[in-house]
Amino acid sequence: MPVREQLAEQIDPATTVLLTVECQQGVVGPASALPELAKEARSSGALHNVARLVAAAHEAGVQVLHAVAERRPDGRGANHNARLFRAAGRLPVQQHSGTTAVRIAEPIEVADEDLVVRRLHGLSPLAGTDVDALLRNLGCRTLVVTGVSANVAVPNAVFDAVNLGYTAVVPSDAIAGVPADYTPAMIRNTLALVATVATTDDVLGCWLRAGTGQPRG
Repeated sequence: MPVREQLAEQIDPATTVLLTVECQQGVVGPASALPELAKEARSSGALHNVARLVAAAHEAGVQVLHAVAERRPDGRGANHNARLFRAAGRLPVQQHSGTTAVRIAEPIEVADEDLVVRRLHGLSPLAGTDVDALLRNLGCRTLVVTGVSANVAVPNAVFDAVNLGYTAVVPSDAIAGVPADYTPAMIRNTLALVATVATTDDVLGCWLRAGTGQPRG
């Protein structure tokens, strides 16, 4: 089967969910806790491509799910068992529940039918959250993974999706990490072994040909 036809079959709107990972103002917005990552997500075009994919998903009837990482102001339930967590607790911008930092960042538009799943712990949008149950209830077979970072959360999401039996698709130009040259190396040497790697235009082309469809409830 030609590669384009195989991708189109994998990302059938009826059985596909588009996942955005930590595309929140406190991570990729102008007042980010991680300015280097935010700059890379924007300058590389990754955040713009996430927004394009979300808009196309809304048109094609593909369910969109936004995964947000946050913490309580008192830190209850948060991890402290890795350097990353301890460093995050000292950052000048905190991803506190209910604040601007945990709102989805522009230019991504959140529709009424989108799902937003917030986690208070861990590294993965899937492990220990409601995401797997929601995906199964939606009839999802394929998870299109976008967002940040290619260093930690994105590969976690891909590995967990594959371990749970989903097909993972990664639009290579809709994820970002630091430094800039790390993302293509991660894709080539790791993600390509377990996920279908495509481009934003590849995915958009498949959804455009699939027709407008209807949103799923």
